[in-house]
Amino acid sequence: MKKNILIVPGDGIGQEVTVVGQKVLEKIAARFGHEFIFDHALMGHAAIEATGNPLPDETLAKMRATDAILFGAVGHPKYDNDPHAKVRPEQGLLRMRKELGLYANLRPIKLFDELLGASSIKPEILKGADILFFRELTGDVYFGKRERLDDGNTAYDTMIYSRYEVERIARKAFDAAMTRGKKLMSVDKANVLESSRLWREVVQDIAKEYPEVTVSHQFVDSAAMLLIKNPRDFDVVVTGNLFGDILTDEASQIAGSMGMLASASVGDSVGVYEPIHGSGHDITGMGVANPMASVLSVALLLEISFGLKTEAEAVIEAVDKVLKAGYRTRDIADATTPANMILGTEAVGEKTLEFL
Repeated sequence: MKKNILIVPGDGIGQEVTVVGQKVLEKIAARFGHEFIFDHALMGHAAIEATGNPLPDETLAKMRATDAILFGAVGHPKYDNDPHAKVRPEQGLLRMRKELGLYANLRPIKLFDELLGASSIKPEILKGADILFFRELTGDVYFGKRERLDDGNTAYDTMIYSRYEVERIARKAFDAAMTRGKKLMSVDKANVLESSRLWREVVQDIAKEYPEVTVSHQFVDSAAMLLIKNPRDFDVVVTGNLFGDILTDEASQIAGSMGMLASASVGDSVGVYEPIHGSGHDITGMGVANPMASVLSVALLLEISFGLKTEAEAVIEAVDKVLKAGYRTRDIADATTPANMILGTEAVGEKTLEFL
């Protein structure tokens, strides 16, 4: 198989972990006889510094022309501390999602048994948890009308959804449920929000097309509580952009660390694969970032965009072997981890390649 892959490192530790992700792709190509052709592009703070634009037209053109995108992260403290900044790294992320039609964000929350002790949740509650989140990605308050009024002293953001936006993400979630435990939870706030009432109505309508799937509805506050109380009760979850953003970050504690969670943003064209963590400027340049989420994003890329399930499983197995051998990055180490088994970004990447 011959495919083009665009590497978009972005900012901070995104530039460090995507290096490992690309090496894993190169190893997979060599082992299984594929040809992956790589290109690179700027986005986020790095792009602003170079061009003044968080998503340069050149980058967007490369994104449209490639077969898959391995992405790092965007963000910089400079913008976090300046709410009046007109140009921000995250604008590039939102525009990318809109321009490429990336309306479905898939976030698998799968726990490796070796990391049961890395979470703050009791191991007996966690063991066996395997959740697949579908977060709608191009609607909601992130894309609704927003404004400052009263000389900047009043602000509003509009939570808005159209029927077709809910229909297309719901169908992807139902299709996934059919391949898993045939159980789907839809999360909203229909007791308060009109947009959530539309969301629930549409999901109920789509459910009629999938009579084999057991559907439940939860308010987002209740779902947040249940996710910690009994994560094993969850299978496929579908929810809106804002609620999905919050719940999947909460769910990172099930896996022990954000550094272990991959994601896929897909629609009807090219897919974008990335860790769920941010740019981590507090550890940028220290060589300690966990690259496993980027590696697991590679597994998603191989399976979803290229249909290479065997290759994807080989990547996941390599990560599992690294953990079984006792190697850890500092975010998933605990008091029982020997100091010589706590490795940096590059060293963990090398161990992964060895097992691969």
